[in-house]
Amino acid sequence: MKKILTASTNPVVISTVESACKTYAAYFSAEVFGATEPVIAYINYEIPEIKVLDYTSQEIRCDEILDVIKGDAWLHYGGIIAVCANSRQVETLEELKDNNMIAIVTVQNFKTHFSRILRILWQNQQFLFNRGMQDIIGGQETGSFTCGNDPMDIRFYVNFLVSYLYNTNRISGDDRFKLQMTLMEFLTNALEHGNLGITYEDKTRWLSSGRDILNLIASRNADPKYRERRIHISYSIGKSKSYFKIRDDGDGFDWRKFIEKNGAEDEGEKFHGRGISLGMDLVQRVSYNEKGNEVSFELPTIRNKVNTVPGIMEPFATIDFKNKDVICRENEMSNDLFFIVSGRYAVYAGKKLAAVLTPNDMFIGEMAFLLNDRRTATVLAVGDCRLIKIPKTAFLTLIRKNPHYGIFLSKMLALRLQRQTKALVEAQKKLAEFENLNGEII
Repeated sequence: MKKILTASTNPVVISTVESACKTYAAYFSAEVFGATEPVIAYINYEIPEIKVLDYTSQEIRCDEILDVIKGDAWLHYGGIIAVCANSRQVETLEELKDNNMIAIVTVQNFKTHFSRILRILWQNQQFLFNRGMQDIIGGQETGSFTCGNDPMDIRFYVNFLVSYLYNTNRISGDDRFKLQMTLMEFLTNALEHGNLGITYEDKTRWLSSGRDILNLIASRNADPKYRERRIHISYSIGKSKSYFKIRDDGDGFDWRKFIEKNGAEDEGEKFHGRGISLGMDLVQRVSYNEKGNEVSFELPTIRNKVNTVPGIMEPFATIDFKNKDVICRENEMSNDLFFIVSGRYAVYAGKKLAAVLTPNDMFIGEMAFLLNDRRTATVLAVGDCRLIKIPKTAFLTLIRKNPHYGIFLSKMLALRLQRQTKALVEAQKKLAEFENLNGEII
């Protein structure tokens, strides 16, 4: 079960959260606080993945809470849902471009959509709850989800996916912007022109008359011909590139014609119509299927780049290593802890490769550190690497001053043990199947 921290004194916000948590009682529970200090204490000690910050509650200093979260991005993973008094405040928070915020909504939209947001979060929790807990070692991660014809759903899915890739060190800050823009453009096209059949000319006339495009979308969504259509999003994150595909349930369009049209000036261009060419400028290998209801593109993937260094670790020595340099040796007496800033590290136990660590693993040497024992493995640098060396006595002092670091380390180790246990169970299952098959053959 995931805890939802709610910082609010607004009865509408509180009742909305509590009602939604009752609907998803098996998955979420609400923790409500009406003052700043208890919120900060709860964040530091419980490390909740979902935080609801109500900017309409004057008793709560949301900016101060946000500063605490931003000040230790390494620790406070997950996401923030910000609740605002009006659309102007929404725009102000959006301008902050805060990576922690996965949704910024007015009170009315929060009341209307929060239950649906929780459903989306639970269905796609791997994006939210694995910040800093990944064990993806050179593999390929794939997934997909389906969304309806609601612009808010589209925006939420885009922010969700882009933040996940950015926060797990797969894309740079520049590529984060490129992916955000490209997904929004292509998904908007899939919604408006694909599923809802809004033509380029329809949209131009509507916008030129000063009307809101959301009203046209709502009108088309009410039509039985369109309302059951869906948008299908899939992704594949590999070693050197990430691949994305967006497909709608519409009739398709002549994308060749629009590629040519986007290259020329016309009167409608000031209202819209730059989506295809913009996408082609920002990402790689943009292509459409023949029908025109599916678009795919690629974006370079960075690996083992950099971890955000916690501020309290900055005083300690940063050490650079070259390829095949020894970090520590098996059986040596040393219980220093290493924080992984960048690079990959090969772990050998008994001269056999046991694992490869990356910035997503956070630490090297935590077993000897916790057990006050000899090193259980030899660790070598793979390529250029960077670590922060933390003496045990110094880190224990840090934990005494900041107990939430100990909680985070325990949580990280528990999840690592959970993964190892699951892998062992799967291996034992396959071994049993093999032995049964071998017995039948004999």
